[in-house]
Amino acid sequence: MVNNNYALIKEIREYAKLNKVPIMQDEGIDFLTTFIIKHQIKDVLEIGTAIGYSAIMMCLCSPNVRVTSIERDEKKYLEAVKNIKKFHLEDRITLIFNDALNVKLDDKYDLVFIDAAKAQNIRFFELYERNLKDVGYIITDNIYFHGLVKQNEKEIKSRNIRGIVRKIKDYINFLKDNVNYETTIYDAGDGISVSIKKSK
Repeated sequence: MVNNNYALIKEIREYAKLNKVPIMQDEGIDFLTTFIIKHQIKDVLEIGTAIGYSAIMMCLCSPNVRVTSIERDEKKYLEAVKNIKKFHLEDRITLIFNDALNVKLDDKYDLVFIDAAKAQNIRFFELYERNLKDVGYIITDNIYFHGLVKQNEKEIKSRNIRGIVRKIKDYINFLKDNVNYETTIYDAGDGISVSIKKSK
């Protein structure tokens, strides 16, 4: 089964590359799964399923992990459903087909993982922090946005990309100024922020 998993993971990565679906870089997914194991994370809420790669990898790193994941793009959502079935993880990964900004959940999670529309990071954070357990973490991927966040904005030709970069910078400042969380940004993959909920 383990060898079969490797083949299936490779298949997902190749599909993502061929269809230009952004999935986590190897270094980023290693960071995330190591974090989950180290902190004994069991319940994860993921904002942005894409084709299910990160949800699957989180479940494969520990038999105790359960993931609820939200995806608004129908094609990606249906691909994620197929991929999750291939790994027989339907009982541990719950998919929600909807825009994450329109979803309201009552459950509590150890970890909220944000990996969706980068311009909406602040809204995702504010919307889903209420779903964190008393000891909880919010992890966000693509904090460096392909290295462009570290670049001079004037060098970025696309107006749309400049706008996204500006929004990510706003999000970084939001995290730094948030007195309820202790945030560290790591150089893993495309930049990952880890916000730890402070005890009251």
